[in-house]
Amino acid sequence: MREVDKNRLVRFMARVMEESGFKVYQNFQTSRHIIDIYGVLPTILGDIGVVVACKNYDERWEVGMDVLKEMEMVAKTLKASKVVVVTTSYFTDSANNYAGRRNIKLIDKDGLMVLAKRFTQHQEEIVEEESVVDYDDVEEEMEYTPSQTSGPSVSLGLLSRGKTSLKKGAKGNRGPSGPLWPRIRPFLKNYIVLILIVLLLSKFITYLVELSSSSTVMSGMSTIVSSAVLSYGLVLLLERDLNATLVKGTTVFFAALLVNVLLILYF
Repeated sequence: MREVDKNRLVRFMARVMEESGFKVYQNFQTSRHIIDIYGVLPTILGDIGVVVACKNYDERWEVGMDVLKEMEMVAKTLKASKVVVVTTSYFTDSANNYAGRRNIKLIDKDGLMVLAKRFTQHQEEIVEEESVVDYDDVEEEMEYTPSQTSGPSVSLGLLSRGKTSLKKGAKGNRGPSGPLWPRIRPFLKNYIVLILIVLLLSKFITYLVELSSSSTVMSGMSTIVSSAVLSYGLVLLLERDLNATLVKGTTVFFAALLVNVLLILYF
């Protein structure tokens, strides 16, 4: 394993995580270990910690359970919510089975190819929407890619369990099209804006329900259901990854419910 290749792999994964909203620390040192990447995702409900191990191995070398168990101990020390292991080769069957039972995300060579392709597409979309991108950095981070052979699609669903697979060739949601969408979309990605939109629309829907029914049960259910549908629906328009949609949508949903409860109690 060449150290320069390992560094490029770490930098690439760090950029992917930063694009997903993580605050990233490379070569993070604990009392007993040095972690390739320690990422923290700030949310309204608290920070989500993720530890990432990057293994730039030749295809003949497979990552085994020893690496997974070591990263589990590191995650426990840091009280991280998720363990991610990335390799330019593959994982042993025992490692795959173990990850399926634990809170561990595995990304192998084929998954890296898909991730690199999706990352490049994301950068191209940023160019179209904001005309801002550093092509030199993108090309440099892609140099570590082991081959151009396509394989099962594996997304960086950092909060999912085990080794996640997507349908080959599947594309993420691109959201509505139109001249105003590129300008509105960055604004809508703000958590506070999303929560306010969900609150206002759910209140309006609840008001309509109250006009047709005097039942407090129906009123409460309409608030919960409409908040859930709006939270996940709006986030789905903005995010291309199902796991990111679930995480962000859940955060918006529970935050909106909490504000609704406070409004009922104090107003």
